[in-house]
Parts: sequence; C-alpha cells; structure tokens
Amino acid sequence: MTAVAQVTVPGDKSLSHRALMFAALGSGVSVLRGVLPSADVRSTAVVLRALGVDLPVQWAQTDELRIIGMGRRGLRQPVVDLDCGNSGTTTRLVAGVVAGHHMRGTFVGDASLSRRPMRRIARPLTQMGAAFSFAADDGLPMTVQGGELRDIAWVSPTASAQVKSAILLAALVAGVSARVQEPTRSRDHTERMLAALGAPITVTDDAVLLDPVGQLAPLMFEVPGDPSSALFLIASAVLRGQPIEVRNVGVNDTRSGALAVLMRMGVALTLVNARDVGGEPVADIHVAPCAGLRGVTIGGDEIPALIDEIPMLACLAACAVGETRITDAAELRVKESDRITAVVSNLRAIGAVADELPDGLVIDGRESTLKGSVLTHADHRIAMAFGVLGAMRGNEVTLDDPQCVDVSFPGFWQALTELEQAR
Repeated sequence: MTAVAQVTVPGDKSLSHRALMFAALGSGVSVLRGVLPSADVRSTAVVLRALGVDLPVQWAQTDELRIIGMGRRGLRQPVVDLDCGNSGTTTRLVAGVVAGHHMRGTFVGDASLSRRPMRRIARPLTQMGAAFSFAADDGLPMTVQGGELRDIAWVSPTASAQVKSAILLAALVAGVSARVQEPTRSRDHTERMLAALGAPITVTDDAVLLDPVGQLAPLMFEVPGDPSSALFLIASAVLRGQPIEVRNVGVNDTRSGALAVLMRMGVALTLVNARDVGGEPVADIHVAPCAGLRGVTIGGDEIPALIDEIPMLACLAACAVGETRITDAAELRVKESDRITAVVSNLRAIGAVADELPDGLVIDGRESTLKGSVLTHADHRIAMAFGVLGAMRGNEVTLDDPQCVDVSFPGFWQALTELEQAR
C-alpha cells in the first residue's frame, strides 16, 4: 500500500503581499509569520522600503517578521523609482497606496511586467483625484501623483481583485469611502484583512463598501499555505496515483475553484481540520489515488476563483480522457505571458492536442507519452505546470527557464523530487 505523502507549501503569495502592506500602514508593531520569501513578495518589500518602511534586507531568512507601522498616511516620498520586478500585485496595489498620499512615485519593472495593462487601475484612481502619466500607451514606466482623494462608487467591467484592492487601499490611506461593484466576485483577501483589522467594511454578493478609516490596527497574522502552489503538488500526486495530504492551506472560496474542477475530473479529495486564521479559512487537503481523469468544461462565474490555476488544469486535461473546454478566461492573455497561447503552443510541442479559443482553450485528452521542449516565457506558472508533466515517469519534457518558478514557489523542484521519493 502506497504511503500518504504529507507535505506543506510556502505561504500564500497574495496574502503575503497584503500582509506587508497593511503592516506598513498600521499604527504599532505588526508580527507576521510565514511570509512567502519569493521574488514577487521581495519586490513588495523593496518598494515599501523605498517608501520609508523599516524592513530588514534579510527579512526572508526568518519565519517571524516584526514591522513598525508608519500609520495610515505616514509613508515618505520615494527618492528612487519603485522597482516592482515582475510583480503586478505590487504595482497595482502600491499604486493605490501612493495615490492616497501627498507624494509622487514612478513605477518600473522588468520587461514582462512593463507590458501588462495598468490603465485599469489608473481610471478609478484618477476619478478619485490622483494623476497618472505613462511613458507608453499602457504599462510601465508609470508615474502616480497622489493627493487629496474623494469618495468613489466604481462599477468594474471585469472581476479583478487587484483593481478592487487598489481602490480600497487608496480610500483607506486617504480617509474617504469607496464602493466597488464587480460582475462576479473576485478574490477577497483585501477586504477580509481589513475586516480582521477592524476597518468599517461591508461585503455583499457583488460589491464592497469601505467607510472612512481613522487608524489601522497592527496586524498579527500567520500566512497559510498558497492554494495555487498546493495544486501543483496535488496534480503531480494525482498523475502518479499517489495519495497526498497538503497541510495548512488557504481554502478561501474565491481562490479554491480548482479543487471543485479536480473533483469533476474524478479526483477524490476532502478538506479536514478546517479552521479560521486571521479571517482566512484554512484546512488540510486529503487526496486519494485517482483511477483516471476525465475531461470537463470550465467557464463562467467559476473562472475568477481559478484563473491562476488554469495552466496546471490544462496540463492535467492533456492526461485525461476526453475533451476539456475552458472559456471566459481572456484575462489569461495579459498575465506574465499570454497564457492561452503559451499553454497551447507548449502542449502541442510535447505531443498533446490543444487549440486556442479567443477566451480560452480546448484540450483533447489522451493517455500518451509526452516529449519535447517547453518555452516558459519566464512565466512561473507555465514552468511549474509543465514541470509537473515532465516529472511523470516516461515523459521527457525540458524547460528553457526552470528557475523562473522562484517568483512564487522557491524550492519547487526540490518539493517535486521529495514527493516522488515519498512513494
């Protein structure tokens, strides 16, 4: 009988970004544990340090991080550009923070980030009273001039946690109210953290309302494991027919849509030891050996809760029996890469059958050996998804840039190796 592999995954990336930002804006000393020491989260630390926050350079080498908050509107004018590296979350959320201060900040990043759309946050923040200028039509470099902001009621054309969070952070800092309405509910980490800190926030099925905040309490928070990172290890175990238990994972329902898809594909999984950590639902995920995967349809309102997991789900679909059709996911085209094109072209390159749709992709799943070379486009989720396929016995898949996984999952390749050795 195969032993159950018991694993943990690094801290949630989305929560790590937000924990650092709220600790910086709080009054008093915040204590954070389990902050993800990835390249993207390091970018947030670099930017906060440029804004005057006393974050030690070697902060990622300790599990406990103590941050002296500078208050709701206490950050300082930066004297250097705000280098966000590859992190869209850093750029868009900190842009909201800068917009609410009396300061001017220029955001820069690597080539990939510089191509990502930023006017989606500029529009609502400009309506609030900030000013934006772009070196090109969209993307970075981007300069934000903050100041006295006004209340806003924003109806977002798409569900975007980053746009919503930028507005909420700008309102928080400026001491004004904000109402954000979305067509479907996006991930809600920002509003959960605000509520846990005592902010006057109301959440309905389609909108979030933040009333003016006077002072933000310090944050005491232990970051749970990242559900996106957990999926890669679960997928690897499923493809090997290996039982696995992933401990201490965030299972917020705005992030855990991939788990429901796995069950539709034929994976038997259960959540145990459910609990609340700082306003976030956390559990251990138990996955039993899978007799075989079947193709499914993915689309509609479930997409926002699994948008980051689609590359891995698509790679699993290539090993399933039958067709998998993914729609309503056009947002994938403006991630770190055009993930629709990247996934389809790479699946074809290793012998799978896949086609692009304008807003998604179709995979004709077959039980076959996969061999070939993958272009990651420096996209961590593309690298990890195809890395899982490459780890299957019999497959021969090589990646051009395996180290780009450090953006979100440092130690990923070691974790895959240890999972195989646990069989």
